[in-house]
Amino acid sequence: MPFMDAANLRLHYRIDGRDDAPCLVLSNSLGTNFDMWTPQMPALIEHFRVIRYDARGHGKSSVPGGPHSIEQLGNDVVALLDHLKIERTHFCGLSMGGMTGIWLGIHRPERIDRLVLCNTSAQIGSAELWNARIDKVKQEGMASIVPAVIDRWFTSDFQRTAPGQVNLVRDMLLGASPEGYVGNCAAVRDMDERTNVHRISAPTLVIAGRFDLATPATDGKRVADSIAGARYVELNAAHLSNWEAAQAFTTQVVDFLRQGSHG
Repeated sequence: MPFMDAANLRLHYRIDGRDDAPCLVLSNSLGTNFDMWTPQMPALIEHFRVIRYDARGHGKSSVPGGPHSIEQLGNDVVALLDHLKIERTHFCGLSMGGMTGIWLGIHRPERIDRLVLCNTSAQIGSAELWNARIDKVKQEGMASIVPAVIDRWFTSDFQRTAPGQVNLVRDMLLGASPEGYVGNCAAVRDMDERTNVHRISAPTLVIAGRFDLATPATDGKRVADSIAGARYVELNAAHLSNWEAAQAFTTQVVDFLRQGSHG
């Protein structure tokens, strides 16, 4: 179980796939861990050296005192790349992970080959919304918000037809550190890169969910329209499109990334 130890952070990561394959970093959403990418792994490891990690405050990574910032989350990725002696990589992030990808594409473009931004935006929600969620988790714990999160993350049809998969995600949320979750809620609350998204120069794929209540498809389309040459795809899914439309999601990601790879 590998870890990267930095000044005040222990980052848990895992590498799968051939050592000589092109590198791909996967970045998780708020409240989950790197197992959220399980549906994609069999296909991804055929073509890429896949690096998954638990964002600070999540999974088996440490929970440094918050509040955190997207800049910190982006620099955590840079530190991990440095630790692994990887100069450049493809990057795919969903929701908070997508915000991390936006930050990297703007501020650390020299580290990114191709960028996949999923169910995300350069600014998500109001400060009031995030502060209310922070207060609720502080007072009542993670279980108090999980039912509402699940309803935003999955359509009612998927909840009815794939309860086992929904339960796997529910368990990730219920097992999340309240302190880590709150610290990263602040990171999402405070990010606003809307005026800088156009600076992203990496080839970019933006994936949105037609029924996404957390980051509506209009937000994804706005991101794609702001990035020169970006490809935009809308899937029949809510927020966790990589679970609800797993096959279509995976196909889009693999096809896009392989355009810039030789693995």
